[in-house]
Amino acid sequence: MLEPRRRNTSGRALSSLLSLALLVGGACGPNPEQDNPGTASNNGDNTPGSTEGASPDTDLLAPSSPEEGTAVPGEPEAEAAPAAPDAEAAPEADAPATAEAPASAEEGLATTAQAAVSLRTVAGWETLFLNRWNSEHTSSFLPKSNSLDSWQFYDLSYGIDGNTAMYRATGKTQYMDRALLYVNNMVNHAKVSSSLPRSQFKDSYLGWASARSDTLGQEVPLFESYCWRYVTRMLRTIRETPALYGNATYKTQYDKLLAFTERNMFEKWLKRGANSYIYRVNTHMASHWAYIAMDLSKMTTDATKRAQYMTVFNNINRDMPNNSSSLRGQLMTSPVNASAYFWAAEWGSKKRPGQDVAHGNGVMAYIVEAHDAGMEWTDADMRKFIVTLNNVIWPAARTYRNYVDGTGSGTGWFNDGFVKLGRYNAALQKRLETHTVGQNTQYYGNAALNAKLLGAGSAL
Repeated sequence: MLEPRRRNTSGRALSSLLSLALLVGGACGPNPEQDNPGTASNNGDNTPGSTEGASPDTDLLAPSSPEEGTAVPGEPEAEAAPAAPDAEAAPEADAPATAEAPASAEEGLATTAQAAVSLRTVAGWETLFLNRWNSEHTSSFLPKSNSLDSWQFYDLSYGIDGNTAMYRATGKTQYMDRALLYVNNMVNHAKVSSSLPRSQFKDSYLGWASARSDTLGQEVPLFESYCWRYVTRMLRTIRETPALYGNATYKTQYDKLLAFTERNMFEKWLKRGANSYIYRVNTHMASHWAYIAMDLSKMTTDATKRAQYMTVFNNINRDMPNNSSSLRGQLMTSPVNASAYFWAAEWGSKKRPGQDVAHGNGVMAYIVEAHDAGMEWTDADMRKFIVTLNNVIWPAARTYRNYVDGTGSGTGWFNDGFVKLGRYNAALQKRLETHTVGQNTQYYGNAALNAKLLGAGSAL
């Protein structure tokens, strides 16, 4: 069951179509670059690789562990770029739903007369999802959820997100049940910090030790927060869905997991040092905590806790206490497209090339959900992010940029954030149907949710 989102528009149809050149991939010359799995950003992060052309009926596994990389020199742990799953050629669209686009368009998107866009249905996306669902479960997500190694939770986050998105798109509890299985497994394996031999904290909070070589035995806030933003989104889905929240089986799990999250995720890292572990050193790491705080603020019944959550949410958006900027403060008009956004990952920086796309996914995953919750991020913001993806990052078919200023050769891995912009623009959603990079259950689940929301009038 899909929860409604706050809207400030009236009588809007779906957004305008992209130009034919964009849809067929002819906007940037006749020889689009092939995906380059070895591309690395200037700060040493390895961006996800990809492969093209796998048979559509081949079972492709969930992503392997993200590549090791250094996000910021001297940071105790580094956020690594997600490893892209193998790709498969997208099948033809299923029986289409019809979406109508208005004549007007934002600068940077083509202007077109009113036209129908035939989109793949939720059922069509679900079929693709189910072709991968059990193979990814058994080979990747289930064993990672039972691991004692917090590093495994990084990739596990994609399984939680994909299943939650598919539940939101279809209302079928089998998907929520699987997401809950993964989260319950993690929580059931958590240990008291003082019992972890190499923990740097040795306190009474519950958590996990990392088995990654550079953080061996340590408790790592990045690995936990990267995953837990999707845990809180799953919990908020239960809270906002009467059929789940009113069901004793789901309510019992919800209460247990929310209590664990409030104490052993948010309170734990806040008390251990907010400036070090909540207000992180760059945009993408901090965005995970803005996401978690936002969700908790909408679920807690404790006024004191809600105030804490909103303080963190507002600080990351507007006024970082330990830096000279914020997520809102980082945004500026793109140097290559006046209708797009540009931002740098490092607080206070306005230097090109700016945020790398691989990690920018994390920023976008948060901002999309905050917008839909009616918190901080506006329709105007989302239109600019759509242009950023459509025209700057992804200017033509199989041509992907590595940075948000449109430079560098990227991989086109959009699963963890940018794909979610499809819920606002029918032409973008149409492009995503033919996108061949990173086709797994996270991609299919979020594309299905895009289709569901577009059908409910989410286009801007």
